[in-house]
Amino acid sequence: MTNNSGSSTNRMAVPEAKEAMYRFKQEVASEIGVPLKEGYNGELTSAQAGSIGGEMVKKMIMKQEQQMSGGMQ
Repeated sequence: MTNNSGSSTNRMAVPEAKEAMYRFKQEVASEIGVPLKEGYNGELTSAQAGSIGGEMVKKMIMKQEQQMSGGMQ
């Protein structure tokens, strides 16, 4: 069992992608109408924050499926 106290679970697997992921998150939040601002967003509800992450995952899976099937839509 690993002790994660004090360690960040928000680390990037590819640190060079940090800026692109930030832009992607901003784009998704804008598309779904969640008022995401730069910096701390503690006023967002759990549902709002979760909807951003959920939509990001949905889009990433869709993109990967397209690449795996040979389609570039």
